[in-house]
Amino acid sequence: MKLAGKVAIVTGAASGIGRASAIAFSREGAKVVVADCNQAGGKETVAEILSAGATAHFSCVDVTRENELREMVDETVARWGTIDILFNNAGIVLVKSVEQMEEAEWDRVMSINVKAAFLATKHVAPVMRRNGGGAILNTGSIASFTGQVGTPAYSASKGAIALLTKSLALDLGRDRIRVNCICPGITDTPMLREHLGHGAEGEARIRSRLSRVPLGEILRPEDVARAALYLVSEDSAGITGILHVVDGGLLAASEFDKPI
Repeated sequence: MKLAGKVAIVTGAASGIGRASAIAFSREGAKVVVADCNQAGGKETVAEILSAGATAHFSCVDVTRENELREMVDETVARWGTIDILFNNAGIVLVKSVEQMEEAEWDRVMSINVKAAFLATKHVAPVMRRNGGGAILNTGSIASFTGQVGTPAYSASKGAIALLTKSLALDLGRDRIRVNCICPGITDTPMLREHLGHGAEGEARIRSRLSRVPLGEILRPEDVARAALYLVSEDSAGITGILHVVDGGLLAASEFDKPI
């Protein structure tokens, strides 16, 4: 098993990429803290892990509150002795122009998508340092590289997480703590559906976007989770400070429009 004996924290693990990654990590032997403010979804993730004979614990946490993250870290160390992996995956999207956006909405996107990674890393890094190293993974996006129409706050947050990743890789490298960023493309998650809409209209928007993807298929959360597993395991030893794109080829060309 790739993560036998490891302890992992996955934020935003109640659904989507976070849930798929928590399950993938557990299948490879990790004890997983499923961290989310969505109690129902988080407990469903834990139940699925436990049903497979693996180990998991649900932590109901608001990732924008430092005291809650500190308590989660302390509780994890008290329960399992260490933390080897931190996956800062919690995130939200906001589809609004700057003229429509309220200041509080901008702040909420930045708090969940960027500030939360800062706070979790702040409290997990000392644990990893004491134990001789670890792996931190942040969730970026194809929006970490390019702008997107109608989501200026989201795009700005994902650009920020990309450079936070590189800076942390420099600061923590001598402590044998690797820090990388995974950048998904069009992935079938609740957040994508919120972004593009539900029903026939939402499906039409997804098909339109997929026409610009060389592989022509929507990614599943499990596709991204496999890449996340690679980046937190010893398979990627020696790799730090990178933005790992999982997008079906979307960013490979400036122009591409071939019928599916």
